[in-house]
Amino acid sequence: MQFDTVVIGGGLAGLSCAIRLAEQGQRCAVVSAGQSALYFSSGSLDLLAQLPDGTSVASPLSALSDLAQQAPQHPYSLIGATQVAALATEAEQLLQRCGVQMQGSSERNHLRVTPLGIRRATWLSPEAVPVSPLGGTLPWQNIAVLGIEGFLDFQPQMAASALIQELGVTAEVAFMHLPILDRLRNNPSEFRAVNIARVLDLPEHLAELAEEVKRQAGEAEAIFLPACLGLESDEPLQALRQATGKVICLLPTLPPSVLGMRLHQALRQRFQQLGGEFMPGDSVLQASFDGHRITGLYTRNHTDIPLRAEQVVLASGSFFSNGLVAAFDGIREPVFGLDVFSKTERADWCHPDLFASQPYLQFGVRTDHCLRALKQGEAIVNLYAIGAVTGGYDPLQQGCGAGVSLIGALHVAQQILAQEKSA
Repeated sequence: MQFDTVVIGGGLAGLSCAIRLAEQGQRCAVVSAGQSALYFSSGSLDLLAQLPDGTSVASPLSALSDLAQQAPQHPYSLIGATQVAALATEAEQLLQRCGVQMQGSSERNHLRVTPLGIRRATWLSPEAVPVSPLGGTLPWQNIAVLGIEGFLDFQPQMAASALIQELGVTAEVAFMHLPILDRLRNNPSEFRAVNIARVLDLPEHLAELAEEVKRQAGEAEAIFLPACLGLESDEPLQALRQATGKVICLLPTLPPSVLGMRLHQALRQRFQQLGGEFMPGDSVLQASFDGHRITGLYTRNHTDIPLRAEQVVLASGSFFSNGLVAAFDGIREPVFGLDVFSKTERADWCHPDLFASQPYLQFGVRTDHCLRALKQGEAIVNLYAIGAVTGGYDPLQQGCGAGVSLIGALHVAQQILAQEKSA
């Protein structure tokens, strides 16, 4: 099976890279082993929220020079500040072409309201999520935080309490009783955000939902609901807003995340509409080499039939998706045996303070400035590594995980296309 590029991993990084290549006419395949980490995300995308020394970042692009000094192996530092700035704009445009409507800008972070009711700095947020400017406040003083009876993956009391304490607003809590959900409620394993959304999204249930929302919200200026609505698009939320005449926003729930799933589905649909080959439930097991060049990839489903491509992009994720594997004798990348940045002593992998920055989060594949993966210190000429499988950064403490995925994906796509033109 012959392709221009094979991408290993169907998450944010892998799909973004494949989409950009397919938009330029490349024949691409994405090998996806399982669910993307987007299924477990809030749907918001971080670019850079904090420097390694703990300094908060208001303007991500202006902080890149300081980041390069403090973390020279950070993917942004390898790519370069000018290129990161250009690719951040390109990433926003790519999401728009995928039909993903986000609020925010790379010029300045904003604050999104989390499920706990606190605010966190981020780059882009779904339009349904309540946000405020840095240093600003929410535009409403009287908020109703509504839960759903029996739904345990969202606790409105916690969100309301934090909003009151942090912002000084009035936040009332109520629980909606929706008989249309009784069948799901009787089976706790099915009473999850995604399944609830499949019911509430049906047009025939809009009137009942709107009536219950109005009854429980009273005179509140704005209503915060758990993100159990709008699995395919924002249309059900827009319809609910129109039916109630209220400002209604969504807060993410515990996984699986409706907002994260919608983002993943939009990316996958865009890739397949462009003619891309998406291979779900498959994984690359090994590769054949000719010197420092990959000549074939062997997957679980295709057994002895190799996937052949001029370029290969590794976007297999971190420990969560087995892109990296932790053993007693060290950390390894399981498919190609690539060089991995890590600490030798197991005792140094974790910090005893659970809430401190954890060293293992910075472990990952070593790359050169072009993001080509290194093996025994040498770059594999047609293998790039992007996203969570790469090392040198802490996606949680630095608030940059999604940005590293998107910027790295577009940077690699740009290089692959440049090589194709020069060939």
